[in-house]
Amino acid sequence: MFFISRALRSALTLWAILTIVFFATRLTGDPTGFLMPPEMPEAQRIELRAKLGLNDDIATQYLGYGEALLRGDFGQSFFSKRPVVELFMERVPNTLLLTVPAFVLSVAIGLCGGLWAALRHNSLFDRSLTTATVVMQAIPNFVVGIATILIFSLSLRLLPSGGMGTWKHFILPVITLALATCANTAHLVRTCMLEVLAQDYMRYARSKGLSPAVVVLKHGLRNAILPVLTIMGLQFGGLVAGAVVTESVFAWPGAGRLVIDAVMKRDFALLQFGILVFSAAIIFANLLVDVAYGLLDPRIRER
Repeated sequence: MFFISRALRSALTLWAILTIVFFATRLTGDPTGFLMPPEMPEAQRIELRAKLGLNDDIATQYLGYGEALLRGDFGQSFFSKRPVVELFMERVPNTLLLTVPAFVLSVAIGLCGGLWAALRHNSLFDRSLTTATVVMQAIPNFVVGIATILIFSLSLRLLPSGGMGTWKHFILPVITLALATCANTAHLVRTCMLEVLAQDYMRYARSKGLSPAVVVLKHGLRNAILPVLTIMGLQFGGLVAGAVVTESVFAWPGAGRLVIDAVMKRDFALLQFGILVFSAAIIFANLLVDVAYGLLDPRIRER
């Protein structure tokens, strides 16, 4: 019952997001202004709106959109005249090439950095890490991206400033995506480990003569990992959202940049599908976290 209720909540959340996005896109204006030159007769503009289904009242459009979704029809792009699914599937691999390495890098750095800071509490490394995490959490992704371009591309001329080609093109966008999320992980791991290290059972484990590695990893990190799982799920969502901005900063041809283009052109079908994909990814990541919580701690399933 626990898993079913979580799945139903996720489905309702996704439906609510799609509904909000549908009505919000209609408030942005008439997309025919981007599809036709200003001098075109009004009659042709009305004809085009009718062809796109924009002359119907908003309720009729919403019902039609819902029926199309149930049939698996996500619509066509107003500009390319191609199914939006095809357009996205062409770009998703490029986005994964950024988000997956960034996620792995952020988790590895966050876990190792937070754990080491907790074990060296009040040391120079601990104080430096705490300061760095606060600073990195306060700086938006696009600022980090622009700063890396200014330093490593324009000043030092070590790495390309954008585009996609060689392995060098991956370095700056991956680092930009990973920095903010690894700061969150490191801060939480440090806090949780400090709390766990002060518990009586940790002192008992040390008194039994167990090696420091076994005490820290088996008894300490295992009990501190549950809150970290939550932030990892949220981090994945942050990476998905951050990819939209990062791809724009680095001119990376991914799905995030496609969504930005759809916003600028009022390409309703493409924008709606983009939000659907990104929202589903974030919701699914959080659903996996809920399931992992239930498996690791049976008490949660009883709530």
